[in-house]
Amino acid sequence: MPKLLEGKTAIVLGVWNKWSIAHAISQAFVREGATLLLTHQNERAKPTVEELGNELGVSNYYPCDVQLQSDIDGLAASLKAEGRKLDVVVHCLAFANHEDLNQPFVNTSRDGFKLALDVSAYSLVAVSKALAPLMTDGGAIMTLTYLGSTRVVTNYNVMGVAKAALEMSMKYLASELGASKIRVNAISAGPIKTISARGIKDFSKVLDFVQQHAPLRRNTDPAEVADTAVFLASDLGRGVTGNVLYVDAGFQIMGL
Repeated sequence: MPKLLEGKTAIVLGVWNKWSIAHAISQAFVREGATLLLTHQNERAKPTVEELGNELGVSNYYPCDVQLQSDIDGLAASLKAEGRKLDVVVHCLAFANHEDLNQPFVNTSRDGFKLALDVSAYSLVAVSKALAPLMTDGGAIMTLTYLGSTRVVTNYNVMGVAKAALEMSMKYLASELGASKIRVNAISAGPIKTISARGIKDFSKVLDFVQQHAPLRRNTDPAEVADTAVFLASDLGRGVTGNVLYVDAGFQIMGL
């Protein structure tokens, strides 16, 4: 069976550790034959990202703190200077202050709100603007979201608002970039025990509730999200854009 991403170059932003969804996606892309490029936020994160990437055969790493427009522009410039043509861009970035996630939403600070929206939503717009010109044959841009974008999830707070903005940004990008044969989608993963998720108060209770009530009676495996990313990145997903694809054991269909 041919590898689904053979001949494609993909860049993944947001590999923090081996438990992250971004790392699972990176593994799946390499498995399917893609040339993989990774970014790291800063010098402190660089050794961890390089260690994980080296295990996957990655040889090219790029600094990119998405709060710094100079870093985003520098990433695009470096790729262009190397003669890189991109086929896939994976945005796995989100952040909110711990204190804003662990207090009532009404108490969200102004600066905390701005930070969550900037890192978690606007960064997709900024990265897409910078990297889309390198997708000369079209391709796929994708991001990660969560059910808290459309429903109130206890303790998800400002991150839910940020994910709502992310999803709508994805749709506007899909509309505008479609003329360049670039598809833009989001994967809404069920709750997964990542290091980032530990920042959400009582997250273990969320996992227990989903396992009890999801149609498949289990939680989401990161590999399932990764395989969906492969689908979107490959020619199998060539007709899919502007969509939120749920990979959550069916939990999103459930009511009371």
